Amino acid sequence: MTTPVVSIAYHSGYGHTAVLAEAVRTGAAETGAEVHLIKVDEITDEQWAALDGSDAIVFGSPTYMATASGAFHVFAEASSKRWYGQDWKDKLAAGFTNSGSKNGDKLHTLQFFQLLAAQHGMNWVNLGLLPGWNSSTGTEHDLNRLGVFVGAAGQTNVDEGPDAVHKADVATAEHLGRRVAETARTFRQGRTAA
Repeated sequence: MTTPVVSIAYHSGYGHTAVLAEAVRTGAAETGAEVHLIKVDEITDEQWAALDGSDAIVFGSPTYMATASGAFHVFAEASSKRWYGQDWKDKLAAGFTNSGSKNGDKLHTLQFFQLLAAQHGMNWVNLGLLPGWNSSTGTEHDLNRLGVFVGAAGQTNVDEGPDAVHKADVATAEHLGRRVAETARTFRQGRTAA
């Protein structure tokens, strides 16, 4: 069995998104994947090389003013060197975000990640969960409590710190990490068989 390599390229302004990045890492590592956690505002040449060698890259950022943070946008623009050579073509991609509002236009951030991945020729891995907390029997503790399909989304009150990231959002991010790593393993096995 081949070991997939998953990298999580993220920015976290106040620590909330870092909690979700750690959760994605935990979920991916639980499957036996090799996982790299990369802060895009501190990225090194070695970390760019780790992204290049990954089977999957999971993008993460807080949602600020209806899009990814400025630091993430700087990283995305810098990735154009990889775009020119199509260095990330056929890798897997996924994404996660957090904002203060229940909706907070998080979908736009996740769609930004999807378009970035598409420009690189990557294949998007969605969350693969039905929405939670949308019936009289549901609770705020359900996985995918915010009902997002594209990726993992979290909501944290703006006057609370990273320790207040909702446990259901953490569990949803862990699910995304497992799903990406398992999909990456399947892709690696398929390439080996071909």
